[in-house]
Amino acid sequence: MRRPVIGIIGNSHLINDQYVVQAAGAMNIKAVAEVAGGLPLVVPADQEVAPIAELMACCDGFLLTGGRPNVHPEEYGEPETEAHGTFDRKRDGLALELTRACVATGQPILGICRGFQEVNVAMGGSLYPEIRELPGRMNHRMPPDGTIEEKFELRHDVRFTKGGVFHRVMGAEVVRTNTLHGQGIKAPGGRVVIDGYAEDGTPEAIYIDGAPGFTLAVQWHPEYEAAKDPVSRPLFEAFGQAASAWAAGQRPAALQHAG
Repeated sequence: MRRPVIGIIGNSHLINDQYVVQAAGAMNIKAVAEVAGGLPLVVPADQEVAPIAELMACCDGFLLTGGRPNVHPEEYGEPETEAHGTFDRKRDGLALELTRACVATGQPILGICRGFQEVNVAMGGSLYPEIRELPGRMNHRMPPDGTIEEKFELRHDVRFTKGGVFHRVMGAEVVRTNTLHGQGIKAPGGRVVIDGYAEDGTPEAIYIDGAPGFTLAVQWHPEYEAAKDPVSRPLFEAFGQAASAWAAGQRPAALQHAG
């Protein structure tokens, strides 16, 4: 049986201040291939060259990756400010529409960091531009200096809903994760279930209630050391199983609230 094809949503980068490339991080590619058991396919975040319908026809699941540009606040009805940072409107256009289409059909998606935020916005939710400025919140941003190991260091706990979707996937009610993000959920979108929170109340794990397929997203970066990490590995394995089932023509039952 062939491996499921998993589309990894890329990001636009400028090389030498002149040359634009569409790329995906090697950590994401490795996690998809080695842990999810999929065939990684880097997808340019541009509907002009990668139309949604064609992507969904050739892929069995999608990984919505992290990225430096943020979702433009116009996508959730707020004005742009300096605090919102940089943007990639073409990725907004592809990822948000793709997310809604996958939620509708049941095609598996896994959102990471920006991808987590995209899932929320796609379902009608909004974002805080800078959560470290909120009372009682910690600084979730990546440390500006240090080794890659120091930047991806496990820095806070995430507590899941007891008996909920993530508790069942992880086999644990509390896990330790890294944190490398500036924005976060302000208001959850329709059907967005916040299933896990950091110690300071920041939403860290979500899924779409009643979706006919795998629609999980996390605010941290599970792609780092995914094969070794006890939190990352079951998440990517569950995603890979869902993509394999889709490739085989199976359609899993809808996700529901615990209880």
